[in-house]
Amino acid sequence: MSAKSKKGAKRFTEIRSSKALRDYTVETRFEAGIALKGTEVKSIRAGRAQINDAFGRLKDGELWLVNAHIDEYAFGNFSNHEPKRTRKLLLRKSELRKIYQALNMGGRSLVPLRMYMKEALVKVEVAICSGKKLYDKRDDLKKKIVDRELDRAIKAQRNQQAQAFKL
Repeated sequence: MSAKSKKGAKRFTEIRSSKALRDYTVETRFEAGIALKGTEVKSIRAGRAQINDAFGRLKDGELWLVNAHIDEYAFGNFSNHEPKRTRKLLLRKSELRKIYQALNMGGRSLVPLRMYMKEALVKVEVAICSGKKLYDKRDDLKKKIVDRELDRAIKAQRNQQAQAFKL
């Protein structure tokens, strides 16, 4: 592997919340910046973070990411960060207003879907979500199974047509 291909290769793609799309119906998505310390950024670049149990909370007109776990940086010193500290999310006032109105309507929560790098900055995609009921989850599973069977049937039909064409 050459040095050029190493440099172009991405070390970090993104950190996803595995529970979010399963447990919630996503309504509106927002891209937010996040206020981090230097050791937190290095840990995120190494892929050492989790947002499965995290959620967003509005407090005093500001948006905070609560319960997100970012491991301590392995090569950090005494100035290393606390793994589960509350971190500030950076959004425009108009977006904050939309989130505030949606959360005050009730039955909705603010859930982080993924954390990723955008150039040199760490971004968090947060969404206003409503919780799924058990029967909604079952319907989703049934739909996935039906879609998978349809794809298999279409693929088999294409293979048969290709075989017939070759003969």
